[in-house]
Amino acid sequence: MKISFENKVALVTGAASGLGLATAKAFADAGASVVLADWSEKEVRAAAKDLAGKGHKTLAVRCDVSDDAQVEAMVKQTVASFGRLDAAYNNAGIQNVLAETADSPRDDYDRVMSINLRGVWSCMKFELQQMREQGSGAIVNCSSLGGLIGGNKRGTYHAAKHGVIGFTKSAALEYATRGIRVNDVCPGMIQTPMSDKMIAEGQGEELNAMLKAFVPMARMGRPEEIADAVLWLCSDAASYITGQSISVDGGYVMR
Repeated sequence: MKISFENKVALVTGAASGLGLATAKAFADAGASVVLADWSEKEVRAAAKDLAGKGHKTLAVRCDVSDDAQVEAMVKQTVASFGRLDAAYNNAGIQNVLAETADSPRDDYDRVMSINLRGVWSCMKFELQQMREQGSGAIVNCSSLGGLIGGNKRGTYHAAKHGVIGFTKSAALEYATRGIRVNDVCPGMIQTPMSDKMIAEGQGEELNAMLKAFVPMARMGRPEEIADAVLWLCSDAASYITGQSISVDGGYVMR
């Protein structure tokens, strides 16, 4: 099935690398005008320039999703540049400092929640305002395998990702009759700069053990495999799907 986003506008947060960049590239290859947003201005501008050099219509926006004013400006820039907003992938996220709940630092909790949960809420808030006005649109939020299960020393991250699923279902209910669909993806163990950082910080042995014990496909996923799921959920091929959490995890949660 060939999915086309010709004459459509897509917005991707956390687009400078990893899942966000892979999804921005996929939207561009499918014909969309793509807004790439990230807190790292240098990296996101480079990514957008690379896509533009291949003939794609792009816009780079520096945005810290924990700042409501920046998120509102990001959506306004999108509409000012391309006239509308058809698809959004709210992907920006960070890991927590590894610690048991009793030892979890308050400032780390606030930091993770501000990006991973409040950031998704803020992005949806302003995206939905535009889509409500249009009477159409599709949003995919990035939850995680961590939104479906618990994790030792990762409670803050998992709590935020569980919250993303709650926001997704609630927004999907609110807008189901107004031409707007809201879903989320739950990536499993995917090879990204975030996973590379975890390995560099000494978590490689733990990740390998999880891979062998819990992933029936016995391999890490690729960012492009998440991008494929996001594009499908945003496309007309998924026109009767809303409020769903799609696990892309090599079979992890089916046990």
